[in-house]
Amino acid sequence: MMRLNKYIASTGLCSRRKADELIESGQISVNGKVVKELGFHVSARDKVTINGQLIKQKKNEYYKFYKPSGYITTCDDEKGRRTIFDILPDEFRHLKPVGRLDKDSTGLLILTNDGDLINELTHPSAKVQKVYHVTVKGKVTEQDIIKLEKGFEIEKDKMAYAKCSILEYQQKATFLNVILYQGLNRQIRKMFDILGHEVISLKRVQHATITIDGLKRGEYKPLKQSQIRELRTYLKRVSNND
Repeated sequence: MMRLNKYIASTGLCSRRKADELIESGQISVNGKVVKELGFHVSARDKVTINGQLIKQKKNEYYKFYKPSGYITTCDDEKGRRTIFDILPDEFRHLKPVGRLDKDSTGLLILTNDGDLINELTHPSAKVQKVYHVTVKGKVTEQDIIKLEKGFEIEKDKMAYAKCSILEYQQKATFLNVILYQGLNRQIRKMFDILGHEVISLKRVQHATITIDGLKRGEYKPLKQSQIRELRTYLKRVSNND
């Protein structure tokens, strides 16, 4: 037996939290009867429908992908721009990227149909680390680093902060390691822009415990069971620290 919200999440439709909302709103039926009880349990023999549409459990899939520049992180784009699914196999279209990288950014994306995992990795309350290698114009100073770590407003009522370390001073540029625990839109670019340093390149190299190691641009690999276990252990630890 399995809780109804977990069953719904296992279909890849949504997270358990969203499933609870669907249950409470009367959109879920089990064997033809509407169920609004959040603690309701179902078995593999039960028929679960959402607004009359039968849903079934799916095997969870997990991949890491090295996004190249020039592609947006979505399945379809109404403006006709190239998306990551233009270079991924057609059978990947049921998977969802965990978070986003803007068109000009490169690096690691986790792809999965596990709604619960997506929610755990991206929910605003989750302090999940994301690591980036960033090159910006000009010489970043120690005062800049202090400002980035202390945090400042990048939009009205939106405070942003980042843990940064300088890896190398290049000709008229600075190469940095940047760690985020937030998920604000174009956060790194906006923060450095406010400090007067235009971002030249931005690559995500790690998300939680998953790294880009072993991938070339445009490549993907399934995550190993050991990597998934390590990721879940990390997420449990982060959750317990909140």
